Amino acid sequence: MLDYDRFASHKIVDVILSSGTTGKPVEVMAHMLAAQQIWIARCKGLPTPGGQLWPEWAAEELPAMIDKLHAEWIEYLNTVDDVNQIITYKNLAGVDFSTVLQDIVAHVINHGTHHRGQIGALLKAEGVEIPGLDYILYVRMLENQL
Repeated sequence: MLDYDRFASHKIVDVILSSGTTGKPVEVMAHMLAAQQIWIARCKGLPTPGGQLWPEWAAEELPAMIDKLHAEWIEYLNTVDDVNQIITYKNLAGVDFSTVLQDIVAHVINHGTHHRGQIGALLKAEGVEIPGLDYILYVRMLENQL
């Protein structure tokens, strides 16, 4: 699912970059990636990265951030023996929580899907054509590569 997340994120960012879109679509994508950054830090037991949950990143920064976070998640998950382990962390308000790792990963994936849908709607409203981002389209693409 993280491979799909990377694929879909690159597809929508490619459209953002090729269309020269600025504003809300870029802001939403930056937010999605900032949240991924926060969640991986929590899972690793690291301090939450400084900065904003809605950072002002340039569209040109997004592809590298997608790849960096994907690699970080994959590297981390390859070290995990049990996806049912409990991750204890503080939310941004400083409140303690404990969540099963696989639920955190599901949240990260669903959060990305949610925000890519928002970005797609924003781009369509600007008259920009967006590619199909459905998971099944990704699976079919992989099957055709075999």
